Amino acid sequence: MKLFAKGLLLIAIPSVIELALLGVVFDTQGEAALAAKRAENTQQILWQATSLVDPLLREAARLRTGVMLEDPSFIDRRAVWTEFTDRITLLASMVADNPTQLARVEHMRAAAYAWRKEAGDIADALRMGHSAPFAQAAGDGLPPEIDTVRQVLGEFVAEETRLDEARAAMLRETRERQQDALIFVVVGSMLIWGFTAMAFARNVGVRLAALGANAQRLGEGATLAPRLSGNDEIAALDAVLHQTSVRLQAAEREQTALKAQLQARAADLARANEHLRQETQDNEMFIYSVSHDLRSPLVNLQGFSKELQVSCDELRAQIDSAGLPGHEHRAMAEILDGDVDESLQFLRQAVSRAAAIIDALLRISRAGRLEYRWQRVNVARLVERVLGGLSGRSGELARTARIEVRELPPAWGDPVALEQIFGNLVDNALRHLDPARPGRIEIGALDAGSATGNEGQEEPADGQAEKDVRATPGERTRTYYVRDNGVGIAQAYLPKLFRAFQRLHGGDSAGQGTGLALARRIAERHGGRIWVESTEGAGSTFFVALPDQPLRTA
Repeated sequence: MKLFAKGLLLIAIPSVIELALLGVVFDTQGEAALAAKRAENTQQILWQATSLVDPLLREAARLRTGVMLEDPSFIDRRAVWTEFTDRITLLASMVADNPTQLARVEHMRAAAYAWRKEAGDIADALRMGHSAPFAQAAGDGLPPEIDTVRQVLGEFVAEETRLDEARAAMLRETRERQQDALIFVVVGSMLIWGFTAMAFARNVGVRLAALGANAQRLGEGATLAPRLSGNDEIAALDAVLHQTSVRLQAAEREQTALKAQLQARAADLARANEHLRQETQDNEMFIYSVSHDLRSPLVNLQGFSKELQVSCDELRAQIDSAGLPGHEHRAMAEILDGDVDESLQFLRQAVSRAAAIIDALLRISRAGRLEYRWQRVNVARLVERVLGGLSGRSGELARTARIEVRELPPAWGDPVALEQIFGNLVDNALRHLDPARPGRIEIGALDAGSATGNEGQEEPADGQAEKDVRATPGERTRTYYVRDNGVGIAQAYLPKLFRAFQRLHGGDSAGQGTGLALARRIAERHGGRIWVESTEGAGSTFFVALPDQPLRTA
């Protein structure tokens, strides 16, 4: 049974019993009202009865006076008899339910009307001058009819007095019974309500306690008690708790299995990361060692090439002074000025390029091993130093291009490393300006909270930034940009833009193709990232996200 139905029964059962008790109260109240009405009627009857004989006595006195004075004007006053008739008629209607009393009233009415007839005869005789026969009417006594009325009236009053006392006693008894019934109803109603409420509360309380105990066991992860019987809401909630317990147990088993898998994967990942870290360290050491080992042969080659050039110059002087025939002189001069000189130039260029590549490798290697001096960096001053330090071809391009520097908020990092990032981005923008139109470069920062795309962004080769500066979710970063109106980059080349030694424009631009790779490595070590948005023929925008507060260590 639903709790709503139980609540209705809790209301309905006491209400029905209360209605029955109220019926008893209404019955006793009706009896009390009837008894009170009868007592009141008795009082009215006694009052009417006691005042009934007064008009007759007054009329007897007038009759006696008229006989003594032989004046009929004192006799048969209609107002007296009208008053008597009204009173006795009212008295008869009031005792109509009591045949004995009604008979006494009719007896008094008959005696009074008989005396009235006799009084009328006396009045008629007096008018005719016959007074002798009525000497008795002028005596001191009352007429026998009036005596009859007084006698019957006394019996009537005595009976009504007895009835009044009986009805008063009945009224008191009825009122006591009514009071007892009312007390019984009130007390019984309270007891019934209390009993039903206690029974309902006990039933519901026991079930709620069992439900609460199961909820506590569910929270503690213990086994639940058996399900509650019934089909009310409490049983439904208990069924939900059992279903939840089953699902939680299944989820716990799945979580345990997933945790074991996660731990295994974490162990594999840790081993892979350690292997990758070791390989990265080995690669850096290899690059560093190879770069240093290659420098000595390159220095020797450069020295020997200069020696060869000096030897060739001396040989040319000797040929000029030897006085050789013209065709021999020309043949030897062509060999020295042509093939040998051209070979020496190619040799010097190859040595210079190899030296530049070795320097780039050393810079990339050092970028992963240098200890940064973490501090708040004034990016605006940093960019100012970068623009002021441009030289060579970049300096010439900077003087012909229009460079706009917007507001640049500070960042958190190493000032030398961040200067390398902006230096490489500005140098890259200058090198790839379109000669067909005036160059324009804009350096600025996005508003805090602004979002932009990451087209062309490539994940780090090692899959992670350095452990001590890894950015975590929720870190505050600031995004800077370097925008140009240069030749742009084709979409097909964007994925490999930040790889080392990638020269997307071939021989049209100088450099070794390591600047962007170095900028990406530095940004990653700062816990940030770098990406580009570009449209071929319209220009490129390089974005770099850097922290603006100290990073949390991993």
